[in-house]
Amino acid sequence: MVEATPRELREFQPPRELMGILGRLREAGHEAWIVGGAVRDLLLGKAPTEFDVATDTRPKRVAELFDRVVETGIAHGTVTVLQEGFSCEVTTYRAGRAYAEEGESFVCTIEEDLAMRDFTVNAMAYDPLDDRFLDPQGGLEDLRAGLLRAVGSAEARFAEDPLRPVRAARFAARFGCRIERRTRRAMPAFVNEFERRVAPERIGQEMAKLLVSPHPRYGMEILRRTGYLAVILPELLEGLGLRQNRWHRYDVYHHVLRALDAAPPDLVVRLAVLLHDIDKPRTVAPSTRHPGENTFFGHEVSGAKRARAICLRLRFARKVADEVERLVREYQFVYTEEWSDAAVRRMLARIGDSFDRLLEVRRADILGHGRNEEALLDNLRALEGRARRLLEQRPALQIPDLAIGGREVMQVLGIGPSPKVGEALRYLLAQVLEDPARNEPETLVRLLRERYGSIEGG
Repeated sequence: MVEATPRELREFQPPRELMGILGRLREAGHEAWIVGGAVRDLLLGKAPTEFDVATDTRPKRVAELFDRVVETGIAHGTVTVLQEGFSCEVTTYRAGRAYAEEGESFVCTIEEDLAMRDFTVNAMAYDPLDDRFLDPQGGLEDLRAGLLRAVGSAEARFAEDPLRPVRAARFAARFGCRIERRTRRAMPAFVNEFERRVAPERIGQEMAKLLVSPHPRYGMEILRRTGYLAVILPELLEGLGLRQNRWHRYDVYHHVLRALDAAPPDLVVRLAVLLHDIDKPRTVAPSTRHPGENTFFGHEVSGAKRARAICLRLRFARKVADEVERLVREYQFVYTEEWSDAAVRRMLARIGDSFDRLLEVRRADILGHGRNEEALLDNLRALEGRARRLLEQRPALQIPDLAIGGREVMQVLGIGPSPKVGEALRYLLAQVLEDPARNEPETLVRLLRERYGSIEGG
């Protein structure tokens, strides 16, 4: 049923390349609609990051119509069309189980296609060529009411793809919307299917999107209350109800979620914040000084390794996992004015290019305390100011910053390539971190000879 086009869509100026794709399909006698998240985002006044097109022709025919295509999901009816640096997925109308083992069922109407989509807010279609808007599931009304509702039977939609309940939590976190009662009640029944059928890569992708949403705590709580968090991140639930100390108003779990909301929407930062206290439950011990309180000595060290393992389990990139590990290991610092400049430089050397992210992780951690926040933030600002003043002096913080390299070390010590070269360079870096004035060739050579002599000569 074609409805009056909302103002947000009428005012939309589609990319020229997108109009070219739609026009080519139409010229060949086929239907072509913009569908899914792009229509939803336009109605919310947001610029879409990607476009999906639905058509009544088969994927092989789509591939024939365009010069440059990538058969990204041709078995499921999807072809990615490339036009002058622009790309969009073109998918054949489909019905039936979206991930059926025997393959897709292709149908001939856009209405049937929309009836098989996950949520009503994603089941709208727009044809900018003829200014036609389709909303057979009432998605626009739900969107304006801030409601997330499954299309038709929630049980049927979740049975088709048990990742959809997690998508519901992600959309709730992104848009701050309520999940319709029957849709939410249907979610817990599919936890076992979710655990059995959904690949870690897809879970990680959904979690990444949830974490960088405007309301991550809200989404995480939905996952907890519906049983999915116990499958995705059971380690996080170990902190539920675990009391801390006078510096924290909340238990470990709720502290982490409040810190998560306080962190900027940077995936690495939010992952580090989510996992920064992951080992507190395993390091907890009663305080000997303050009865009724707990201590968590060394939780950041063991927790860093555990955080990295969790990131890899969810199939995040190794580079992301490594940086999250570094941030979790380093976030638990207690700065005082008694720190020497060398101590600050050593910290900067350990954290490397992640210093700004470390500040954000620590800031979010402080804002999740619920107590004594201003004093702790003042302390953090003092460290930041001092570190930035030292950075303005461009000190050598890594081995490549040294005034001599491995070749010179081998010449001075009379040795060939070996682990001893790396050991010597690390020694020199430690000397330069202590006193930046030492970073000049003659001094470094002298320091080498004083420590090692000539290895070749004994």
